[in-house]
Amino acid sequence: WPLDWAANWATSCPGASPGPAAGLVAIVGDDPAALLVDAASGGRPVARLAGHADYSFAAAWHPGGTLLATGNQDATTRVWDVRRLGGPSLATLAGVVGAIRSLRWSPDGRFLAAAEPADFVTVYDAAAGFERAQEVDLFGEVAGIAFSPAGDRLFVGVSDATYSSLLQF
Repeated sequence: WPLDWAANWATSCPGASPGPAAGLVAIVGDDPAALLVDAASGGRPVARLAGHADYSFAAAWHPGGTLLATGNQDATTRVWDVRRLGGPSLATLAGVVGAIRSLRWSPDGRFLAAAEPADFVTVYDAAAGFERAQEVDLFGEVAGIAFSPAGDRLFVGVSDATYSSLLQF
């Protein structure tokens, strides 16, 4: 699927059940807007989600398939409700100091974790409307994040040359 800008991340909507986002792929990159395309039609653009001020590096679908989170160099995460494609983002979540480089939803969709390039991972409580958050302050370059299949643990990969590790929370 040709783009006019470099793609930094792409993710397909989960789930087999029909819904508003069934068959959609979210692509983020060197454009402030996220692009939603229809995979079945060979990448036909469906919507542009505009609101970020800079380029994006991460995107993650909620397990229910109706919410999409995008992480941006403007140090924010935006949460979009794909049932309202013409509207603004549902939430804008501020990072601590840097770009949002990795996003993951817990398997039950209750939590959204957002990782910065170094030192910070923030876990937002989606079930509480993103009003509550837990900031995890660590030391080192963050390589990525993942929830355990049961959703009871968060893993953070640290790729720092001195402090290389896998942290479990």
